[in-house]
Amino acid sequence: MFALLRRLKLSYSLYNVFQRHRLAHNLPLYQRLGLKKQYFSPVSSRDFAHLRPDAGLPPVPPLAARLMALPVFQAQPAATRASLLNFEDNGFAVLPGFFDDATVESINQDLDNLIASKQVDRRYRNKFMFAYKKSGRIKAAGEGPLRELITALLGHEATLFQSINFLTGSEQRTHSDSIHMSTFPLGGMAAAWVALEDITPDNGPLHYYPGSHKLPYYLNADYANEGTAWFTGDKEYTKYEATIAQKIAEAGIEKQVFLARKGDVFLWHANLMHGGEPHHDKAQTRKSMVFHYFSRAHVCYHEITQRPALLG
Repeated sequence: MFALLRRLKLSYSLYNVFQRHRLAHNLPLYQRLGLKKQYFSPVSSRDFAHLRPDAGLPPVPPLAARLMALPVFQAQPAATRASLLNFEDNGFAVLPGFFDDATVESINQDLDNLIASKQVDRRYRNKFMFAYKKSGRIKAAGEGPLRELITALLGHEATLFQSINFLTGSEQRTHSDSIHMSTFPLGGMAAAWVALEDITPDNGPLHYYPGSHKLPYYLNADYANEGTAWFTGDKEYTKYEATIAQKIAEAGIEKQVFLARKGDVFLWHANLMHGGEPHHDKAQTRKSMVFHYFSRAHVCYHEITQRPALLG
């Protein structure tokens, strides 16, 4: 019975009635797209199936022009600038040593303090969620030059939606963030992963599939999880993971593992397939942090639960 209630769209909508200040960002976009929705209404990819893929988006300059206008881009080493300029082709960019040791250590200390004072809790097995709302240092890391780069990569003003801190490897199976943090038009999300210590092959490094962002966006309909007018889909998440594993195998894309050094940053496209390797050596930590960003020019929502995204 509890599982059925969790799938009931009405329960989410009732909660969202009281979240207008965090959901109203979608209303002018709904109006522009001709969608008759309230700010609290359920939303999924099915709502946009009749629209052009780029409907509602203003034109933007090419990526190179957007990046060249940023002092933070100009200040980067040549290899980092080249990686950012190739973001649209590769689906990712690597920023070695983007954060110095002092900044990283201050973030680690803040997280330790938040955990000790129980201001953040471990959720979903090993994730400390939304620590940026409790730590000025963590927020500054996500809101500063990093967000400027994300804004340039997206082509639209980016807003920091979520932070996740890890003390161990995520060990998450390969996925695209777009099934969790979804947008219309597609691609209005990007992420930044920060190494808060050196990463080894044994403590669960990040893995990714270069160029996989050019594959189709696999959403609810692709694993028969669209649900009904009243309920979200009933498929287990493992069904989605199996679908992604099959699509990656069919595409023949080779997996890469990112053995980061402390302070390195890895940026990825909304549809880049990625995950976490096994954390073999449990005596090692794997301190890291992820920021997820939404574009303000896109409708922002969560495909699996069909809930509009709470921003702000």
